[in-house]
Amino acid sequence: MSTGFERDRDEFARGARAIVVYPDQGGSSRDPEARLEETAGLAAAIGLVVAERVHLRLRQARPATLIGSGQVEQLAATVRMEEAGLVVFDASLTPVQQRNLETALEAKVIDRTGLILEIFGERAATAEGRLQVELAHLDYQAGRLVRSWTHLERQRGGFGFLGGPGETQIEADRRLIRDRMAKLRRELDQVSRTRGIHRERRQRAPWPVIALVGYTNAGKSTLFNRLTGAHVMAENLLFATLDPTLRQISLPGIDKAILSDTVGFVSELPTQLVAAFKATLEEVVSADLLLHVRDIAHPDTEAQRADVEAVLEEIGVPEGTPRFEVWNKLDLLDEEAREVLLADAARRDDVAVISALSGEGVDALARTVATRLTEGHRRYTITLPAGEGAAAAWLHAHGEVLGQMAEGETISYDVRLDPADYQRFLTRH
Repeated sequence: MSTGFERDRDEFARGARAIVVYPDQGGSSRDPEARLEETAGLAAAIGLVVAERVHLRLRQARPATLIGSGQVEQLAATVRMEEAGLVVFDASLTPVQQRNLETALEAKVIDRTGLILEIFGERAATAEGRLQVELAHLDYQAGRLVRSWTHLERQRGGFGFLGGPGETQIEADRRLIRDRMAKLRRELDQVSRTRGIHRERRQRAPWPVIALVGYTNAGKSTLFNRLTGAHVMAENLLFATLDPTLRQISLPGIDKAILSDTVGFVSELPTQLVAAFKATLEEVVSADLLLHVRDIAHPDTEAQRADVEAVLEEIGVPEGTPRFEVWNKLDLLDEEAREVLLADAARRDDVAVISALSGEGVDALARTVATRLTEGHRRYTITLPAGEGAAAAWLHAHGEVLGQMAEGETISYDVRLDPADYQRFLTRH
C-alpha cells in the first residue's frame, strides 16, 4: 500500500480527509479552540473533509519536526485511524520540517501559508487575481525543496498542493521559477499602471471612495450587498471574496460615492500574498474613508482587529486616512451581550453597530458615513457662465448647493464642497 504523500496528487482534491493541527507554542492572545475552528474553516473552504482537530502544546519547537517525537507518534496514530491523506499544520513549517513530517506521518503535509495560497489559487476569478496568486505561490515555492510546480495554463484548482483537473506539471527548476516570477511582476506592474489611470480619472470625477476592510468572514460582502444592492458572493465561508469589487452608491447628502469590497485579511497572512496583492489593495491605500468591518460576536474579535491594522500598515495605508469601525453580527449576540455592546459603542464616536444580515443599523451607518465624508467641507462662491450646464450639474452632484443668483450672463453658486473636490473642480476638463 502506498503512503499518503506518494499517492497521485489528484487524490488530494475536494473530499480528501484531513487532520488539522494547531501547535500551540504559547504567548498567543488567541483562543486555541477558535484558532482550530478558523483553520478547519480554511480547510473546508477548499472542500477538504476535516476528520479530526488536534491541539498540541509545545514546550519548545524542534528544528526537525517542530513538534516532539512523542507528539509525532501520537499524530501518526490519529492519521492512520482516521485514514487521512493530508495533515494541515496551523503554523509555518520549514522545508525540512515539512519533509520529515511527511515521512513520519505517511501523509501529505502543508502549513498555514500553503493552505491559504491554495485557497487563493482556487478562488481567484480574474486574470489579475490569478497572476497575483501564482506570483505568491512561486515566491513560496522558490525557497522549498519541492517536486513540481504548476503552470497557470490549467482548467481550475489551486496552485500546487492539492492538485486539480487538467493541470500540467513541470520540474520545479529554480531558474524557471525565477524567470516566470519576473514575467508575472512585469504583467502586474502593467495592471498597477492601468489601475492608477482609472484612479486618476475617478479623482478628477471626483467621487469619494469608501473601502471595506476587515478580517475574512467578518461580513464585508454582506454589508456591500446591503448598501449597493449588488450580488457579490457572501457566504459563511473564509475568503469567499478575493477579487475587488467597486460599485456606485448614494448616501444622504452625497449623490454619488464609490464603495470598494476587498479581500478579507487573516492572521499571519503570508507575506508573499501581501506583496502580490498590493496592486489590488491600492484601492484601500487611496480610499477617502476606511470602514473596518468586525465580527463583534467572534471570541477573538480584538485579536482580529489587531491583525487587520497590521496588514493595513504593511500595505502602506497612510496613518491619517479616516477610519471607522463597523461592529457587525449584532444578531448573533444574546440580549445581555447586546446591551453591553450598545452601551460601549454609545460612548465612542468612531463606531457603528449593525447586523449586515438583518439590516439593523445599516441606515444609521450610511448617515454616519455621509457625515464623515462631508464634515471637512467648506463654503465657496463659484461664478459660471449661464450656459455652463455641465459644470453646474457637477456642483450639484458633488457638493451641496446652498443658493444661486443670476447676474446677467453669469450665475453665482453658493456651494459647500470638500477642499479637495474644489481643487478638482478647478482643474477638471
